[in-house]
Amino acid sequence: MEPYATGIKALHVPATGIIDYTAVVDELARQIIKRGGEIKTEATVKGFVKKREECIVNTQTYDYPTRLVINCAGLYSDKIAQLAGENSSISIIPFRGEYYVLKPESRHMVNSLIYPVPDSRFPFLGVHFTRRTNGSVEAGPNAVLAWAREGYRRRDVNLMEVWGLVTNPGFWKIGRSYWKTGIIEQARSLIKPLFVKALQRLVPEIQGSDLEPGGSGIRAQAMDKSGKLLDDFYIIQSERFIHVLNAPSPAATASFAIGTTIAGQALQDLFGE
Repeated sequence: MEPYATGIKALHVPATGIIDYTAVVDELARQIIKRGGEIKTEATVKGFVKKREECIVNTQTYDYPTRLVINCAGLYSDKIAQLAGENSSISIIPFRGEYYVLKPESRHMVNSLIYPVPDSRFPFLGVHFTRRTNGSVEAGPNAVLAWAREGYRRRDVNLMEVWGLVTNPGFWKIGRSYWKTGIIEQARSLIKPLFVKALQRLVPEIQGSDLEPGGSGIRAQAMDKSGKLLDDFYIIQSERFIHVLNAPSPAATASFAIGTTIAGQALQDLFGE
């Protein structure tokens, strides 16, 4: 099935696959609008006003009265929780995942999805291969600390957010726990042969000449006050609020199940059902 892959043993999961997640989200947006919902962009949340029967969401463009706020703000979920008055010890640490893609003439080396056994000491999967719905093949990602919550490029730096990191005691505890891993990931980001070497553990014939730069993503990784990186979903409830403060992999894969869980909590809050 994967003649170019190597390893001691492997698990075959016949039900696994890949989808165009952007297309899924676009369809969800259409369904929301079809059912009378609205999607507002460029509406930065500035604060909340809690009243007896409702909560007013203050944004830069408009005020929205509602009975219940569900905070799924990802990279800013901790900030939204703070604005809501939540006394949470959770902080979001942004990690950038960088990808390469296989050149068209090299795609034959990966037929489907090839994943490693994850390192249980670190809440990241490690580099892997993913054949996309359009036939392209992604290779990666690594996991490097981003110096901005939306730091999709190495040169993206937000000094205020950097200050927030370095003044957070938990951040230094992470550094003491994972400094070796951090150095390896940073080196892999800057030195392509090291990235290639990691990929060769799965597909030995891969060479640097088979790869070209791909995209990147930012993982909103939750950290508690002790400096522990959370590796499970973390949802808290308070009056008129549901806060999703950590949604690690496989958040996209499991999004409908997670949505069902959150919807159940919302119904309980609103109607006691």
